[in-house]
Amino acid sequence: MANPGQKSADTARQTLAESAETLVDSAETQEDSAARRTRLAADRTLLAAERTYAAWMRTGLAALAAGIGAKALLDKLVAPWMVLATSIVLILFAEFCFLAGIWRELAGKPLRPDPDTVKLPAWLLVIFNGFLLLLGATVLVGIVTG
Repeated sequence: MANPGQKSADTARQTLAESAETLVDSAETQEDSAARRTRLAADRTLLAAERTYAAWMRTGLAALAAGIGAKALLDKLVAPWMVLATSIVLILFAEFCFLAGIWRELAGKPLRPDPDTVKLPAWLLVIFNGFLLLLGATVLVGIVTG
């Protein structure tokens, strides 16, 4: 017949082993959860940077439209030099927004860890912003000479 003290010690060892295994599983779960939160934070950062880029573009397009509209709408209301100055300032501000937006997007720090979200291709942004810069320059020349 087994010693009752021996049974108690065996039961305590088994309980301790199960408890240790539970702790190991819990630690692995926490590590997985922390890694997932970190990856989700990288996704949020990437999406925030893209929203900032979109805000620069939206502001630039609005300034470009306002510069064109100022020439058309203010022509009969204020002095011609003021119409021209207003249009030039708005279009130059639009050009600044297009440059600042692409610079901020391309000069951003790399995200660690790599986000799950796919980043917009840099070449596409450069082409789009290049077109907008060219358009703004053309409009500026047209307003100044016309």
